[in-house]
Amino acid sequence: MSKRNSQAAKSAARERLRVEREREARKAKARRQLVVAGTVVGVLAAAGGIGFAVVQANEPGKWEEAAKATVVAPANTSGENGTTLVIGDSKSDNVVHLYEDPRCPACASFEQTVGETVNKGMTDGDYKLSLTIGTFLDGNLGGEGSKNALSALGAALNVSPEAFLDYKAALYSAEYHPEESTDDLADDSYLIKVADTVDALKNNEKFQDAVEAGTYDAWAMKMSKAFDDSEGVESTPTVKINDKTIENPKTVAEWQTALKDAGVTK
Repeated sequence: MSKRNSQAAKSAARERLRVEREREARKAKARRQLVVAGTVVGVLAAAGGIGFAVVQANEPGKWEEAAKATVVAPANTSGENGTTLVIGDSKSDNVVHLYEDPRCPACASFEQTVGETVNKGMTDGDYKLSLTIGTFLDGNLGGEGSKNALSALGAALNVSPEAFLDYKAALYSAEYHPEESTDDLADDSYLIKVADTVDALKNNEKFQDAVEAGTYDAWAMKMSKAFDDSEGVESTPTVKINDKTIENPKTVAEWQTALKDAGVTK
């Protein structure tokens, strides 16, 4: 091979090497650009996700909105925003006032033990029955079962006071009252299922529509606020006879004794 041919071969080899290096450099650059682009997209996506989460966290929830909404008060209520609930037409001045929370297990025990007797005394005209219902257990335990059940109780009250009392008894019954730690009452379908055990509410489409639409959500929030503002109420149930708090009766006999001590019965 001549020197000229040898030189040409070397030059050709160097040129091929240069071209190959440039090709590899372009590939490497392209890979870097893809990595950077992917990183940017990931960062933006993460930032967007964080931003979305922040926005979601700052958006008012259903019950916060209900607290500011115009109140639709159920029938059979009175006072500002319909938060005064008095049942019975007793000619006496005697009033039994119950303070309860729908998720409260002690309230369920009270209702299962003496609730029927308390209602009978109202029906017999011994006293009027006043109720203030709170939702503080939602705050203590998390969830919204107390608020949702209170709204449903408003829907029952709109049907009649009797439907309200029967529905309240069903919600507090041993069969249907959930464990305090669960939030079954937040489920509209569960509330309607319990309502179907009450004659006045069974398959009652107007009642069911009100529950599912949250017609009385704003009222429930006002009633809950009235409970929070109640003087001398530190726990549930709290029972007052003529504005005097009594020790919660554990038996019918204890309830009758409390009434007698308060001068309601002889």
